[in-house]
Amino acid sequence: MSYKEITYEVDGHTAIITFNRPDRMNALTKVLEGELYEAMRAADLDDNVRAIILTGNGRAFCAGMDMDELEVLPPDDISAREWMRPYDMNRRADYQARYSYFPGVSKPVISAINGAAAGLGLIFALYSDFRIASEKAAFVTAFVMRGLIAEHGISWILPRVVGHAHAMDMLLTSRKVKADEALSMGLVHQVVEPDALMEEARALANKLSQQVSPRSVRIMKRQLWEAPYQTLGEAITQANEEMFLSIQSEDFTEGVAHFQEKRPPNFSGK
Repeated sequence: MSYKEITYEVDGHTAIITFNRPDRMNALTKVLEGELYEAMRAADLDDNVRAIILTGNGRAFCAGMDMDELEVLPPDDISAREWMRPYDMNRRADYQARYSYFPGVSKPVISAINGAAAGLGLIFALYSDFRIASEKAAFVTAFVMRGLIAEHGISWILPRVVGHAHAMDMLLTSRKVKADEALSMGLVHQVVEPDALMEEARALANKLSQQVSPRSVRIMKRQLWEAPYQTLGEAITQANEEMFLSIQSEDFTEGVAHFQEKRPPNFSGK
């Protein structure tokens, strides 16, 4: 598939998706939104891909919704039929909404945040599994400044990432949070120099792809994203069922073998 407002490449076992509207700070349009979904779906369906990096071209990660589109946004756009996607019985309904689908992607998603992540840009980062930020990155919710509300589940995900107090601060004041503060509040996992951002993101993707079991990563990602809806007993039951299957997997056999033989692993992901 050819794309107009993103780029998509596969390097080894890593898919790299780049917001590509640098002249508009990678602000979201309907075209970009649709292309992002299709690229994520392509990476998820590609057996060769074991990790996904999401980043932005230019000085921004994603500055939220394009103001030209926001200005003429109809009130019913959020639930418009064009954004309804086929229901997948194998994934939680919670992670099949218009913007909350990243947790339903079976591969780990790494946001390499090169600059401003505002509004929907922040939401994309929050629904990712890892967030590595450039020292130039900055985060802002923006909604209250536009007369809007906490959109697309951010009132659920943001407190789980940074805690209630920080979430209340970020949402109600819409102040800018710079990279060092984002690290201290747990909003990002790591802050690096701008020139090292993609190197660090690729290194993490390579570790997830080659040094640990892709099958285990896939299962544990699902466990972690389902846990908020489970009791302890339900989580234990699920873990017991998954352990039974894991012991019968190729990756378990390889996990034991490479340890005993003192060599690098060669996981199949099966």
